[in-house]
Amino acid sequence: MEKEVIVKNGNNPIPSLMSEVEEKIVIIRNQPVISDADVAALYDVQTKEINQAVRNNPDKFPSHYMFELTISELRDMRSKILTTNISSNSHSSTKVFTERGLYMLATILKGERARAVTFAIIETFAQIRELKRELLALHQEADKDKQKVENPL
Repeated sequence: MEKEVIVKNGNNPIPSLMSEVEEKIVIIRNQPVISDADVAALYDVQTKEINQAVRNNPDKFPSHYMFELTISELRDMRSKILTTNISSNSHSSTKVFTERGLYMLATILKGERARAVTFAIIETFAQIRELKRELLALHQEADKDKQKVENPL
């Protein structure tokens, strides 16, 4: 059951952008995040523009919206996830954005591309939450079935 987002001009880039967003999501500190460089690639801007938006609006990015990777996390991310766009020559520490941080960033970035990427981010994270709910429901159903088999009466 795939949801389709309607775009006024009939040219809908959102499904392909959703695939791009999904590819860039990684799990760090037990939460799905996207690196600053990957966010920049999605929005088709330079990473320094994303970091500038954060520097100019520090009150909009508390630690549960965006955080900097430790050296160990960065090393692990580079070794495990080849598709993640992280430069080893970066002058600033790598930041990652949680779902909430991505939504907050969307309030700062403007333009057609930004709007389409924001829709794709919202839809992708909504699909992830729905998938989690479905998996939990299946797991609970399997547990009930197992209990019935183990305790027939």
